[in-house]
Amino acid sequence: MKVAVLALQGAFIEHEKIFESLGAETLELRQKKDCFDNFDALVLPGGESTVMGKLLRELDMFDILKKKIEEGIPVFGTCAGLLLLAKNIENDSRRHIALMDITVERNAYGRQLGSFETVSEFKGIGDVPMRFIRAPYIKHTDSDNVEVLSVVDDKIVAAREGNMLVTAFHPELTECNDIHRYFIDMI
Repeated sequence: MKVAVLALQGAFIEHEKIFESLGAETLELRQKKDCFDNFDALVLPGGESTVMGKLLRELDMFDILKKKIEEGIPVFGTCAGLLLLAKNIENDSRRHIALMDITVERNAYGRQLGSFETVSEFKGIGDVPMRFIRAPYIKHTDSDNVEVLSVVDDKIVAAREGNMLVTAFHPELTECNDIHRYFIDMI
């Protein structure tokens, strides 16, 4: 199994290490030609969604990756990756891949000083550690096809729609690999 990780900016190395520890091969997507390699799943890591969206377009990777997701490749978006996948971003006019029927609020927990850690339930797994860094959250789902997987303080922080899994937090920055295992099961 090969998991491609968007490696333009953000916390991509941490995802790679976890997937490799679980026996998956990883591939860094840095330029258009990388998108044509064979891979079974895609990770859109945390970082800065505006920068990632801009680079995806400038490097001519955007349409290729969007088409793969539309065709059903499993994709896991964390924090900024969630913003890339969201159809609606309430406090931002930019849209990126925009395939997941969710409305999100960008930087919903405030600036860097508003970052925090907690432990909360993730459907199908149990309690997991969650690290939020300038995180968004899902204000609401916009389709019955979206399954809410985790809620913290009455805010949706993880969801799944078909082949798309998103978290507002950074599971790759904790010692727990349960959510990455969950994603591997999706593949």
